Amino acid sequence: MTDAQPTRTEIPADIADVPANPTNPPVPPGTLLLELVPVPVKDIDRAKAFYADRLGFNVDVDVRPADGVRIVQLTPPGSACSITLTEGVPSLDMPVGTLRGLHLVVSDIEEARAALLERGADVGPVEDLGGVHYAAFTDPDGNTWTLQHMPWRV
Repeated sequence: MTDAQPTRTEIPADIADVPANPTNPPVPPGTLLLELVPVPVKDIDRAKAFYADRLGFNVDVDVRPADGVRIVQLTPPGSACSITLTEGVPSLDMPVGTLRGLHLVVSDIEEARAALLERGADVGPVEDLGGVHYAAFTDPDGNTWTLQHMPWRV
């Protein structure tokens, strides 16, 4: 496992209190970086355990900034895009289990699938769909995910 960033449990009052992270690239002018995808779940603790323990996502943030509000942010290993699990944030309310087909791109799909199976995730068989390989799985709430391997990107 790589060196994980510590979970942030407090929101700093001053931006200067946030330690610099050299792994975060700058945001060049004119770019649109997708960095956070809300995942609709029923039970945040159950989902957090699935993503952290079964999939190996790093828990970046777990905060309760106000009564009835909780925000958990997790990042897949090596990814610049994270997911967020929330409650009490009306702008992010979605029906539980409705997220479909998020892709986790991997360099070796058999190895990635085996690692997830070893961690207890229920990942389907690898399918070759015209030279691109896929293996599907769902989270405990029914949101669907896909491992994707494109051989030319290795």
